[in-house]
Amino acid sequence: MHPTTRRRVYLTLMLTCVALILLAWNVVRLWSVPVAVGMSVVAAVLPPVAAFVANAGVTRERGGPGLERRSWDRRPPPDPDR
Repeated sequence: MHPTTRRRVYLTLMLTCVALILLAWNVVRLWSVPVAVGMSVVAAVLPPVAAFVANAGVTRERGGPGLERRSWDRRPPPDPDR
């Protein structure tokens, strides 16, 4: 996923989380407390999901460990005369 797309999805998920909390405890609780609690539970799940989305593919894009050799792993090629 492209970094810009990941940022937009992250921002959308976090804004949804904030909106759910604000609506649940300022508006919905006046009519139904169980629905407000349900909205809060959904809002509590969204930040970890947003973090997973935001970090998806970062290792591949930055050339992280596993895709290139680390500086301390770089050894000269073996001497063919030995």
